[in-house]
Amino acid sequence: MKYHELQPVASKSRKRVGRGIAAGQGKTAGRGTKGQGARTGFSKRPGFEGGQNPLMQRLPKLHGFRSYKVKAENVFTNQLNGLGAKVDNTVLAEKGLVSSPYVRVKLLTRGELTKKVSVSLQAASQSAVEAIQKAGGDFTAVARQPRPATKKKEEK
Repeated sequence: MKYHELQPVASKSRKRVGRGIAAGQGKTAGRGTKGQGARTGFSKRPGFEGGQNPLMQRLPKLHGFRSYKVKAENVFTNQLNGLGAKVDNTVLAEKGLVSSPYVRVKLLTRGELTKKVSVSLQAASQSAVEAIQKAGGDFTAVARQPRPATKKKEEK
């Protein structure tokens, strides 16, 4: 028999706590002295810190915290009437409907869409897709266009 072929014993007896000092887990039975954790029936949720604001809730409140989630900019169906037959991020940025061609854009329903357009954006509401199809156009979900890499200044 080799070491890696050994099998652990399946029937390991559970530790009997609180059965006297000689048992090794007597008196307080590993619960410390008094307090919330020493009481019967105590169970705390993950992250609980005894009433202090938990770490996961404290972090966003610290100075300098910045969310890296990219927020979507909204465009509405009635705004597509004044654009060309093909609509994407660059067209919307040129017309000033979004701040940049590299942002995440979501199409929402507002007003009437009267012309046939082919839309390629990151997201759209279900009713906006139906409005596009009703006008004879089509919608394609595409990934967000990455920003071009900037060249670092050469050190002198």
